[in-house]
Parts: sequence; C-alpha cells; structure tokens
Amino acid sequence: MIAPHGGKLVNRLMDEQKKADTLSRVDSLVSLTLDPDLVSDLENIATGVYSPLEGFLNRTDFQSVLNQMRLASDLPWTIPIVIDVARELASKIKPGQEVLLKTEGLKPVGVLTVEDIYEYNKEEFCLRVYGTTDPKHPGVSRVLAMKEVLLGGPVELLELEPTPYDRYRLSPKETRILFKEKGWKTVVGFQTRNTPHLGHEYVQKAALTFTDGLFINPVIGRKKKGDFKDEVILASYEELIKHYYLRERAVMAILKMEMRYAGPREAIHHAIIRKNFGCTHIIIGRDHAGVGNYYHPYAAQEIFEEFPDLGIVPLFFKSFFFCQKCGSIENEKTCPHDSSSHIQFSGTRIRDLLVRGETPPPELMRPEVARIILSYDNPFND
Repeated sequence: MIAPHGGKLVNRLMDEQKKADTLSRVDSLVSLTLDPDLVSDLENIATGVYSPLEGFLNRTDFQSVLNQMRLASDLPWTIPIVIDVARELASKIKPGQEVLLKTEGLKPVGVLTVEDIYEYNKEEFCLRVYGTTDPKHPGVSRVLAMKEVLLGGPVELLELEPTPYDRYRLSPKETRILFKEKGWKTVVGFQTRNTPHLGHEYVQKAALTFTDGLFINPVIGRKKKGDFKDEVILASYEELIKHYYLRERAVMAILKMEMRYAGPREAIHHAIIRKNFGCTHIIIGRDHAGVGNYYHPYAAQEIFEEFPDLGIVPLFFKSFFFCQKCGSIENEKTCPHDSSSHIQFSGTRIRDLLVRGETPPPELMRPEVARIILSYDNPFND
C-alpha cells in the first residue's frame, strides 16, 4: 500500500493515562478556545490526515510553506496549518509551556506544547496562499479575521468531537485497513463539496476503470454561502451509490475540514490528504478548489508539474459535456459534433433549477439524486 506523506502515519491521540493526567490539570493550564475549523485541524493532525504534521506550524515551516510550498524538510506542503492567538494572550505564554485547547463550548479537546511564538504578515499570507488580498475571497476574509500571533508546536488530542455524520467517519488508519480488506491496490480519491451530477459520476467511473476502488471523500465543515449543506451532500451521494455503483468498488467517508478555496495550492493539499488515506490516485477537475474568477480554470492541474515528488498520481479531467447526438457524456477528444448538440454541466444552471424546485434534466443529474435534494426545504448554506 502507498506510504503516508513523509513515510509515517501520525498518531497524536492521548492514551487513557495521559488523558486522565491532563484532565486533572486543566485548571492550572493557560487555555485557548478554538473555533470548529481549528478543532477540525487539530483532529486532522492527531489522526494522521495531515501527516507528517505533528502540530501547528512553527515559524520556519510557516515561512517555507508560504515561499516554497514545502516544509523546511523540503517535503511538499502548500497550506499553512496554524493556530492564532491575540497578542495579549501570547504575552502570557512561553516556549515549552503547555496550552489547553478547548471547544467553543469550553470542553477540553487537546493540548499544544508551545515551541514557537511569532507574528506574521497577513497580506503576505493572503498573496502567497490565495494569490489575492481581495477581502471578498472567502479564504482571504478568514485570514484577515485571524488574531495577530501564531503558536507553533506539537499537539495531542483528548478525543474526537462527535458530529451528526460519525457513521461516515473513518481515519486514515481505518481507510487503509478497509482498502486492504477489499484487496484494492490502487484507489482513486474524489474530493467534493457538492452534490453529484452526471459529470461527477462520469469522471469517477472513468477513473475507476483504471483503478481497483473509488474513495468518495466529501468535505464536511465550513463552506461559503450558497454551497450545499453537508447533510444534503451525504444523502445525495448515498442515493447515487445505492443505485449506480458497485458496493465492492466504491466507499464514502467524510473529511472534516473547512474549504479554503485556495485553488491550485489547495489541490495539492487535497492530494496529500488522500495519499494519507491510502489513495494512489486523485481526480483533479476543472477549477478544483476554486472560487469566483481568482484562478485560471486549469491552474489546479498545472501546479502538479511543480511536485514530481508528491507520491500520488493526479488524474486530470478537462471539459466534458452531454452530447445529444451521441446520447452520452463526451469530451473534446471523443465527440465529432458541434457545440449546438452539447449540454454543459453548469453548476450554476443546476443550482438555479433546484432553487426553483425544478428537477434538472436526466442528461445533467440522476432523478434519484434530484429527488433527494428537492426533499430539503433549503439545501444550501445561508
């Protein structure tokens, strides 16, 4: 099976003895409250989703990721995984100190052993990671709202926070066991934040033709206004898998993580994550992890040329459409007919139909999937 990124699957979960010791000392520790996205990052570090990270980035790794898209060790890494604190609180923390990490409900969730305390330039952060400082970009908006100081150092997790979707939750250790039990030597990962239309099904099945198994891995967490709600994405994929996939060839598990909409950099990040889950391949489509018009439609594919040592094979899909004359989904290499016969897979068009309560045509979306989406009063994030 493919090795995790960096060669070792990280495990930063506390054992029962360490957990009891930590809980007995909570009143003596400086504490920091994390929003749900930071809790997800903490969990992803602890369970190996972000291998080889064992904690939040120190200054050296942070600057290396911004400037070279690699950790200081030269291992590919494109998205800074950081934890921010107010300058006033940072002044009370010293290197070597343990900081208790709490949820917004003030439940202890982990411990950070501080190795580094440093300030950073938000404009540089935004320009390097997102290619823009426009506050309308959701990732930029998130950075601009961060506090002034970053803490770096290893973390330990007390326990995973429950979600309404825990029956879909698998750690990289668990997916690797699952893939092995299924006899899959090659696995293609599919990143998604949307409900499936026929175009998604097309690329998934095309990729599955050349691999042993398909790993559908929806992002569950903070997304922008207008994106589909988590429960709608999962329910619609359940319906699609039930009717149109071989159960022994496709599995679905959630990825609890915020979407950063960092385009090409996030495409590399998504590939690393799926490599840690045990995928040998990942599907990268048009405008992967993009938003608005901030990135060239194929920038997320072109960036892979800069990472020959990534260790996971990207499968690129460009333009495809439903051809009314062919009676099937085609692409520019396979269809001889002109554009007047083509129905494009427009997410905006499909969304508009669903908002009006109309079922998209079967050339765009399976009717079973459309029925699931339309069964919700409001399937979109407000």
